[in-house]
Amino acid sequence: MTATTPPTPLGPTSLTWAYFADTRMLLVGPRAAVLQNMLPALGQGVLDHSVFFDETFARIKRSTGPILDTIYGGADAAASGRRVRDFHHGIKGVLPDGTRYHALDPDTYFWAHATFLDHLVHGIETFVRPLTTADRRRLYEESKTWYRMYGVSDRNMPATWEDFEAYWERTLAGGIVAHKTARYGVGYVTKGLPAPPKVPKALWRAVSPPLNAVARFLTVGGCHPRMRELLDLPWSEADERRYQRFAAGVRRLAVLWPVLPDVVRYLPQARRAFARDGRPRVR
Repeated sequence: MTATTPPTPLGPTSLTWAYFADTRMLLVGPRAAVLQNMLPALGQGVLDHSVFFDETFARIKRSTGPILDTIYGGADAAASGRRVRDFHHGIKGVLPDGTRYHALDPDTYFWAHATFLDHLVHGIETFVRPLTTADRRRLYEESKTWYRMYGVSDRNMPATWEDFEAYWERTLAGGIVAHKTARYGVGYVTKGLPAPPKVPKALWRAVSPPLNAVARFLTVGGCHPRMRELLDLPWSEADERRYQRFAAGVRRLAVLWPVLPDVVRYLPQARRAFARDGRPRVR
């Protein structure tokens, strides 16, 4: 398989289809986005070229849809992937140490993809069910199919799940930093969420304390311990116990999950794909 010959798109028999747009994955919080920006080249690219700081939620919304379409787009998945890739052609510059960066550098681009796979694996295991080694290997093979939809070089992509695990641990240990972009992305943990446009200040002062508490709990709880360490995110043993009780409660609700309407269970991209190609046939 080459970067110019995309594989057969993922479909109803894939684990990725069954879970990536499951709304329980939203409970993981911004783990993937923050981890992405902890890679120096990626964080710097966002700092230099993105409207992230001025239009944070708009930027996230614009990015999420096309990425979901590389999974759920069916025959159009490769075209969606190429559009995502093409967004990044002009994202290049120089790091503070003088090293040049480009968003389409294979190491940089794959790291962004790797954080989405981590988000999926972590989300399933935390809020849905345990994964077997076979499940993890299957999800990784599916992620390779998904990655090739972008039409970028896959020469640095680990060959197996076990190789990916080694790559992941190596990058967490020595390849990520507390970049300014990542710190900004979790700033609301200590400072509170910004007031939405058009919401009166008095109303926001009244309703924001519980919203801030929930946002902090989900954000910091969803972080990898290495992220908390580098970003100085406060998290106690008592916090961890509460988070694990919360996660266990969500997992227990799995018996009720199938009876809920799809509009509650899945994001729009998945619902459209199910209507087009059939519902997931794996759980």
